[in-house]
Amino acid sequence: MISPQTIDLVQSSWAKVVPIAPQAAALFYNNLFTRDPSLQPLFKGDMAQQGAKLMQMIGAAVGKLGDLGTLVPVLQSLGQRHGSYGVQDAHYATVGAALLDTLSQGLGEAFTAEVRQAWSDVYGVMADVMKKAAQ
Repeated sequence: MISPQTIDLVQSSWAKVVPIAPQAAALFYNNLFTRDPSLQPLFKGDMAQQGAKLMQMIGAAVGKLGDLGTLVPVLQSLGQRHGSYGVQDAHYATVGAALLDTLSQGLGEAFTAEVRQAWSDVYGVMADVMKKAAQ
């Protein structure tokens, strides 16, 4: 279960990322491929479009944190699709670290220890749902 305070921290910090979404997406993929260059071949096509989809997906998930009954089936479907693309369980940790790096860069001083922990908790729950669905 995700606490109301955690949801509030994630949603309020995400609202600050939305205005810089294209830059945040570019930062995210740069962070991801720096951490693990072997992931780059998993991403085919236009990276700006891929980034826009990523930001849209994160935004939708963040918006539904208070409605897990709606969010969980969406995450399960996403996990199954990612499994078919060749995403492995270990990749989720790399993605989570790249996401935290990106939020830190994008939010600066607003990315407090409390906000970092909230994002880490939420990402952990989402990644677990997606990994289980991919199996």
